[in-house]
Amino acid sequence: MNPENGWKPRIERMTLKNRILLLFVASTLIPFICTCYLSYKTINSILNTKLQSGIQSNLKQVTLSLENTLNNLNHVSQQLAFEGNIGKQLERFMIADQPYDRSYLTDQIKYQLNLVTFTNPNIGLTMYYFHNDRSFLFETTGVKESFNIDRLPVIASYYGITYYGPHLSNDQFNNQYVLSALRKVELPERGDAYVYIESGFKLTQSILDLDGVSKNANHLILDNNGRISYSELKDVFPENTMFPGLRSPPLGSGETAEYYWYRQISNQGWSVVSLISKADYNKEKNRWIVQMLALFLLFTTVSLVFGWLLWKMVYRPLSKFNKEIKRMANSNFDAVTTQSRIPEFEMLLTQFQHMKLQIAQLYSEVQMKEKRRADLEIEKLLYQINPHFLMNTLDTAHWLAVMNGQEEIDRLVTSLNKLLYYNLRKGNQISTIREEIDSLKHYLTLQQIRYNFQFDVRIHVNDELLDVNVPRFILQPLVENALYHGLDDEGRIEVEVSRNERLEIAIQDNGAGISEETISALLEQEQTERQRAGMGIGLNYVKRMLESYYEGNASLTVSSEMGKGTRIVIRLPINREGE
Repeated sequence: MNPENGWKPRIERMTLKNRILLLFVASTLIPFICTCYLSYKTINSILNTKLQSGIQSNLKQVTLSLENTLNNLNHVSQQLAFEGNIGKQLERFMIADQPYDRSYLTDQIKYQLNLVTFTNPNIGLTMYYFHNDRSFLFETTGVKESFNIDRLPVIASYYGITYYGPHLSNDQFNNQYVLSALRKVELPERGDAYVYIESGFKLTQSILDLDGVSKNANHLILDNNGRISYSELKDVFPENTMFPGLRSPPLGSGETAEYYWYRQISNQGWSVVSLISKADYNKEKNRWIVQMLALFLLFTTVSLVFGWLLWKMVYRPLSKFNKEIKRMANSNFDAVTTQSRIPEFEMLLTQFQHMKLQIAQLYSEVQMKEKRRADLEIEKLLYQINPHFLMNTLDTAHWLAVMNGQEEIDRLVTSLNKLLYYNLRKGNQISTIREEIDSLKHYLTLQQIRYNFQFDVRIHVNDELLDVNVPRFILQPLVENALYHGLDDEGRIEVEVSRNERLEIAIQDNGAGISEETISALLEQEQTERQRAGMGIGLNYVKRMLESYYEGNASLTVSSEMGKGTRIVIRLPINREGE
């Protein structure tokens, strides 16, 4: 991984505001998240233990209650079977022929049945049932016409007795759920005789809803084979169907798509299953998660508020410092009153204002010194006429006097005197286009006499521009540059002064041209003693003069093509004489 694209460069590029907010959020949320994680694990363990132990305990109570009820049905059914007293009286009743005997036995059997049901208050409908003709005798209460033993849900069946339920009572006057038992009576005359007994299911139903832990639970009762005999969720787990999820060996708990289930197996082989929907099971966890989210939002809000307050106390004063620094970088040293209401920053701002004032004073002093230095440099340049030039010119005048006579000497000396007077005069450095052109003509006269080749100089200027003010001694160095950089016989120099919003002075020659390196050297570097010729002042002087006089409002450009010549253009603001 490239470290330049990693997290470290990103952090280094973060602003102070973002770093403050990040630190506050991290310092608040990391401990909070750790606390939430540990508390979630703890609460999850507590809730699971509480729910599972409560459900298992409740299932044991339900199973025990059902076992006791079924045992009671078994005990009562034994008394009514053939081996019991009532069973023997039933046998005599079945073989009795005399009406008196049958009436007497009927009263005795009913008395015994009433005695049994009285001594067992949880016993409901009790009767003898004959399966072949689906008839019944000695019922303790009215029987519903819809009674059909084959439709009852079987819980368990063994040792000649079958347990049913929970199901709606077959008592004509009772619509509650009950448990029932059907035991075969061994009568010699009737092999299809059974004892049918119902027990109230109200007690068991109250046990199912006994514990507050399981108030949202639903229950199933499974027979010995895992078939659903009773279901409180008939739409999801219909009766007379196999309960899904059972395996061998049987499991005590498991889950389906929407429910967790817990199973308690009785000693008789049937079992009770408690069902809890996952939504209800996780309701406590979800409530805790909602509370934690609310606390998370609260902590985040508090962190952001504290981060914003710290940003306001630190970042905003630093922003003011930044603005003041930018103002100072733009040469704006005006004092600006700023308040941060924080003593430390107020002290720093005050010291910064004092520093700005001192820098402004130093900046003003430097400007004045630089201006004086520029003036001195220009004045120094005006007096730096090359002695060799004067000696060569006077030597030329001497030889002319010997060879040609007085007229040539007079013309030479006259031009030289006027040129020296114009360039070396003290006082005002401002001149006009007219004076610059006159000085240029004297200079060219001297150069034409001095050198042994002919060149053509053409000057084009509008009369209306002759009195425009310009700095003194700017034309001659430009023409001198043309003479000393490749101008030969039949050379031509054109000087054109025109106006196009600004004053434009152009010097064009048809010489050998100048390379880019040479142009840069002429513009940027001062000439050494060996390089000086003529008046000894070159393009560098003109450039510096324009920068000093016009303060950046003038321009000097040089363009050249080797073998074709050079063009120098000066563009100046227009100032007429007296302005």
